[in-house]
Amino acid sequence: MEITKTDLPFDVGSSWLIRTVTFAVTGRVKQVKGKFIVLEDAAWVADTGRFSKAIESGTLSEVEAVTVDVVVNTDSIVDAYVWKHELPKDTI
Repeated sequence: MEITKTDLPFDVGSSWLIRTVTFAVTGRVKQVKGKFIVLEDAAWVADTGRFSKAIESGTLSEVEAVTVDVVVNTDSIVDAYVWKHELPKDTI
């Protein structure tokens, strides 16, 4: 079955914390193209700390902000969470 952007819950302009098989990332959806999500204002999340606290408060333990768009293949997504907080812009 081919995935189309209408099958995915990632609306342009919405912010997410996405966990994949190998990493986690935060960012704002810039574009959905086929099986790929393009995130702007993105950051690689090395450690969320207590996960429920991260989702509820936006507090992350270890983050590396990036200055380029990040492209995530939807085949690699394990789960995703709406990010209701300011996106991380600093490396901590």
